[in-house]
Amino acid sequence: MSVILFEKLPEGDLRVIEERVWSMNMITALEHVNYLVVGSKEYETVEGRLNVDQGKLELLLVPMRTEG
Repeated sequence: MSVILFEKLPEGDLRVIEERVWSMNMITALEHVNYLVVGSKEYETVEGRLNVDQGKLELLLVPMRTEG
């Protein structure tokens, strides 16, 4: 299934991080995880939406603050 990852920006806007096909194992793993690592950056999953019209799973993510 195609999954679209959206980053919620501090201003409230959304930015597409990526879109790619996920295996059913990866989608099933969402039941057990709260955080995703994409491009070496960690995000918290806020919510998901199944877009039936497009046949895509859309995930809303917020970046984790890293001390550095």
